[in-house]
Amino acid sequence: MLSRIAESLYWIGRYVERAEDTARILDVHLHRMLADPWVDEQTACRSLLGVMGFALAEAAGASDPRSGATRTDGTGGQGAPAGGAPIEGPVSAARVVGLLGLDEHNPSSVVGALAAARENARGARETVSSEMWETLNATWHGLPDARRRVEQQGVHAFFRWVRERCSVLAGLTDATMSRDEGWLFLVLGRSVERVDMTARLLSTHVRAGGSIPSWLTLLRSCGAWETYLRTYRGSLDDRHAAEFLLLDRLFPRSVFAALSSAESCLAELEPDHSRAGVATDAQRIVGRSRTNLEFRGADELMADLGSVLAGLERTCSQVNDAVSRRYFRQTSAVLWVPEAVA
Repeated sequence: MLSRIAESLYWIGRYVERAEDTARILDVHLHRMLADPWVDEQTACRSLLGVMGFALAEAAGASDPRSGATRTDGTGGQGAPAGGAPIEGPVSAARVVGLLGLDEHNPSSVVGALAAARENARGARETVSSEMWETLNATWHGLPDARRRVEQQGVHAFFRWVRERCSVLAGLTDATMSRDEGWLFLVLGRSVERVDMTARLLSTHVRAGGSIPSWLTLLRSCGAWETYLRTYRGSLDDRHAAEFLLLDRLFPRSVFAALSSAESCLAELEPDHSRAGVATDAQRIVGRSRTNLEFRGADELMADLGSVLAGLERTCSQVNDAVSRRYFRQTSAVLWVPEAVA
């Protein structure tokens, strides 16, 4: 497979997952701010922006895996930093929706991620199925109408539409793509993004001080609330919630399940017949992160949750760099040598 196509498929997986997860997060958090009059809107919005990688004015010097690094988007250019310039002044729910939902120039917003996914699919038309392309293209063409829907029906209708479109695309991907290298790169991108987003969501809980309402919001943001209730018989506490979102083997959005999926994709992409170790840096990074989670107890996770989440975010950044170095095109600037010019 051409590295250009592999890169495009990898970023389609990441961008579609990012659009769906961001829409889900915004929808749940805005509902919470409306339903709970005791929530301070300014504090909640700034916390959400900080977790999602936007640099805030009072912490502009803080390092963040998203706000400080550019990303290749598979189309030959560099993706814009997620955070951009530090955000100053008061932050409202409407401003958060604009930054994380409707900013078409930011690849970490809902609209920007969908546009970037469509652009990558346009460059890989010979690999994605016609149904996948038509779905992404129709979604992209529907974004202007969706923004008008925000004005007429509210943001929740827009976020529901985004989740439905991403779910349609995920279903078509599963139903129409052969389980070849293209499929592996797409699922790898989706899994890496899922680990990153779930880790960032858990960081909102750490910042919120560990209250039960924040766990409820967190589980709903991951689409895990009903599944969690069935698993733990309706018991909601810190230990069970952390165990479910980090360690559950059966829930596909848990960190452990996503890491296992990424590890499986990497193993199939690089069959290793040697007698020692693994073949690539990406496999080593993902494997260490998975085993670090797998053999921790829930109580140990709760005692060290902040550093575990920070390590997961670093893992996603390192895996992205390792995958790019191994499989994707590497371009460098052209150096003009005066002596070579006749």
